Amino acid sequence: MPERGDGVTGGGVAQRLRRTQERFEPLATRVILGGIFVIGLVAQFVPPVGDAIEGKAYLGGALLSLVGYVLYDAVKDLSGSVRQPAPVLVNSSDLGGFVSEAFKARKVEISFLGYTGETLQHELYNRLRALVVDPGQVREVSVRILVPDFERPMTVPARVGPEGQHVDDPAFRDRLLRRCREYEGVLSGIAHQLSGNGRLVVRCEYRFYPGIPGQKVCIFNRVHVLHGFYDLSVRMRLDSTGPEYYDPKGYTTDLSVCSPGTAATDPVVTMWNKHFDDLWALASVPSWRRSAAA
Repeated sequence: MPERGDGVTGGGVAQRLRRTQERFEPLATRVILGGIFVIGLVAQFVPPVGDAIEGKAYLGGALLSLVGYVLYDAVKDLSGSVRQPAPVLVNSSDLGGFVSEAFKARKVEISFLGYTGETLQHELYNRLRALVVDPGQVREVSVRILVPDFERPMTVPARVGPEGQHVDDPAFRDRLLRRCREYEGVLSGIAHQLSGNGRLVVRCEYRFYPGIPGQKVCIFNRVHVLHGFYDLSVRMRLDSTGPEYYDPKGYTTDLSVCSPGTAATDPVVTMWNKHFDDLWALASVPSWRRSAAA
């Protein structure tokens, strides 16, 4: 029995026919176009030929229709072979440009889902400080930052145990908890200062979500979404002699950019906004704010 690859089966015959068609169609188009050109040229200098084709408008129209049909198929095949461009990737160090662009709007809304928010916090601090001097057209700023619940035992971050096991370390978690509290305190302090003049309404708030910091998401004014994944295998030491810790690094995370403008990206932006809003509604308030409210 013939093998599939020997060209005897139906699949092999079909492939041969397609290859023959692909070779024949361009050649036929060239022959038709060349024939039309030669006949038209000869008709200019040979009166009998000119008289013979005079008034053959229908024939010329038919030939042009045939050429158009062949060209249409060629363009259709070409458009089908064009691939969609790959998503744009940026580094976490590029967040400053997105933050600056977001602050050109009258209502600024920035949402973050990630580890500690350190890479974004520095950029936000600079932009909010600039509003103290010149608020421009900005009238409202809302910053929402979701980080893991460092008040609960965690798999990541954690201490590296025997054979690479993840061992919860309350002291290390507390270190990260204090860092987040410091970041929120700095942003909230500027927000209070800006809101005190009556011209601006500024809110900056941290909340906790359960789970590990697997992904990093930044949403700017609900229209631009940056998304990437943390490397959960990254290890670090607090000092040269101390233990190792699993500690994802946000500044090394690459982020894909998704912005509205096409039917393919609009639903994605909508999905991320809803996902973040749902997580924010379920997130818990940090202990430092609960104690202050009490």
